[in-house]
Amino acid sequence: MNLEDKLAAIGLKKEEYELLKEKLNREPLDIELEIASAMWSEHCSYKSSKVHLKKLPTKGERVVIGPGENAGVIDVGDGYVAVFKMESHNHPSFIEPYQGAATGVGGILRDVFTMGARPVMNMDGLFFGDIGFPRTKFLIDGVVRGIGDYGNCVGVPTIGGMTFFDECYNTNNLVNAFCLGLGKRDRIFLGVARGVGNPVFYVGSKTGKDGIHGATMASASFDENFEDERPAVQVGDPFTEKLLLEACLELMDKDIIEGIQDMGAAGLTSSSFEMADRGGVGLELHLDKVPTREKLTPSEIMLSESQERMLIIAKKGKEEEVKEVFRKWSLDAEVIGRVIEEKSIRLFWKGELIADIDVGLMVSNSPVYRRPTKKPAYIEAIEDFDFDGLDEPTDYNETLIKLFSSPEFASKKPLYEQYDSTVQDNTILRPGSDAAVIRIKETGRGIAASLDVNPRYVYINPKKGSELAVAESFRNLITVGAQPLALTDCLNFGNPENPEIMWQFEQSTEGLKVACENLGVAVVSGNVSFYNETSGKNIHPTPAVGMVGVISNPLNAPTIAFKNEGSDIYLVGRIKPKELGGSAYLKWIFNKTAGKLPDLDYSLHKKLLDFMVEAVEKGLIRAAHDVSEGGVLICLAEMCVSSLKGAVVELDIEGRKDFYLFSESQGAIVIEADGDVVPLAEGLGLPISKIGTVRGDRLKVNDVIDIDVIRLKRENERFFGEIFGWSDECI
Repeated sequence: MNLEDKLAAIGLKKEEYELLKEKLNREPLDIELEIASAMWSEHCSYKSSKVHLKKLPTKGERVVIGPGENAGVIDVGDGYVAVFKMESHNHPSFIEPYQGAATGVGGILRDVFTMGARPVMNMDGLFFGDIGFPRTKFLIDGVVRGIGDYGNCVGVPTIGGMTFFDECYNTNNLVNAFCLGLGKRDRIFLGVARGVGNPVFYVGSKTGKDGIHGATMASASFDENFEDERPAVQVGDPFTEKLLLEACLELMDKDIIEGIQDMGAAGLTSSSFEMADRGGVGLELHLDKVPTREKLTPSEIMLSESQERMLIIAKKGKEEEVKEVFRKWSLDAEVIGRVIEEKSIRLFWKGELIADIDVGLMVSNSPVYRRPTKKPAYIEAIEDFDFDGLDEPTDYNETLIKLFSSPEFASKKPLYEQYDSTVQDNTILRPGSDAAVIRIKETGRGIAASLDVNPRYVYINPKKGSELAVAESFRNLITVGAQPLALTDCLNFGNPENPEIMWQFEQSTEGLKVACENLGVAVVSGNVSFYNETSGKNIHPTPAVGMVGVISNPLNAPTIAFKNEGSDIYLVGRIKPKELGGSAYLKWIFNKTAGKLPDLDYSLHKKLLDFMVEAVEKGLIRAAHDVSEGGVLICLAEMCVSSLKGAVVELDIEGRKDFYLFSESQGAIVIEADGDVVPLAEGLGLPISKIGTVRGDRLKVNDVIDIDVIRLKRENERFFGEIFGWSDECI
């Protein structure tokens, strides 16, 4: 095989080969080329994104550990911390949806419990193509089963997330996995190698050939031959993951380890190099001592992404105690090396030194690119859109039905009911709520989390669309009465070698920065997924935001369902007519993605935060739902369907009714009050108005909507019910 073919096979750029050759001052060995291809991949090195990610705010009063570790850590009070992160598993999930999604869940679980926290909550962000596209139903089925089977078997509830549909994901669906764990502040473990002479343990499952070059595969575009990459997809075993989780947490209760890290992307390669780099040391590894399930070469051992494995730096003299714990859980635990003073990874095979690689060269001194950017020509064309040219509906009931039964708003119950959402007995708000809420049994406090982004917004205006993603996640938390603290992000973009894609990314990170600074939310962890491109077609920029907050009395958290006949319904905040840029109404009724995005008032959001936190704490609110995609009409429909209760509503509409009813103004919450909330809102300078009453079994809005709630429910649940074979009796 000539050099060009060799480099193409492992995904190493020619200029990177030349750089490696220059740094080594010699021709690289094959194993050095393969390790460099993994460590210098976008997936592991963030070489195209680092320069932009540095501007994100990462510090805050509650931040314990920010970006750079396996997961972010925030203080949630009473000596407890929340450990959380979101990761992409996009490429594997498109090639082999079941295993791709399942191992995405497994990987994010390990990122959390390697820090010493017990996973207590999963969420997922799923982005699929047109339901009529030949592969979409296959992808939905495989991804949902993979998420459900893995999380259910390990025993971690999947409580929230989002599912989004657009034809831009036809050939690049996205699977973003979020996990949050609880731990003690004084028992946080880091992925760091320390203590010269300390033993290096390999623990967990045996190594196989699955997932080899997985990190490289995830850092390249697809073409029509994408199925050739199937061997690069990992294969998961959730029952082994459960054993590994319990073994690691038991080990952490003993004072016998210095550092621990999941063998995720790039397997033993990334875990060993990253731990050594953080600790300022090196490692000596004897690869023939690694437990394997088949005959493997040294390169295959280093690059395998077999699941359910950890690398541990134990304290010298504690080897037998480590082995005893893993024997109890029927898992391998082998000493494969030791910590050395020299800052290099020295690889041995049957006693022979086969590679001696500088740690810094592969990690902290790896290539960093400031790629060229160019504003796409489409931006100005789609922002300048004439809404007045749209035909006003002649039948608003049927327009509501069409929008409410679209893939975007159709009930996701047939998807999320495949997930166990109540295991561990901590769940307060289940899937279908604005935010997931769990309780901390030991303290009585609660943790809320939400996952949000509107890719149409970000496609139209990457900076403002990313700001709106943060604001939406923020509103979903405050709607349940939580104080937002920090976020993790999963930045899904196309090919970074395309200047227009890098412009989108640069603008998006700027938007995240602005929103986080204005709302007082820190970015503590995250992931970048580039090369979501097939045959030259890129996805919409999709910066998914997973935000976490605390709630002092989680049992008071309102759901979106109306509760009591005769209760008053209020609109808190404001709705401006004609804020329809990137709206669901424009997409699903007129098949257009265009227009100027809604305004964003940070001052208003802060007032909404103060209002909701106090009102929920005092038990003044029975139901609440923020106005976002679909506008106030969809908001009301969802509240009615969730409760099977009707509402009589009178809105102050001027001009075209559709321009108000479907306007996606940012900064409005509909509540069902159980007390006098008006003085509280007015005292904060917050607009509030009574708009209706919970009454009967029909949704009535002004003189334009009068529809039976049962019909709304059936139409809302029909779409996914038909896909998964649910009958009317089921829904």
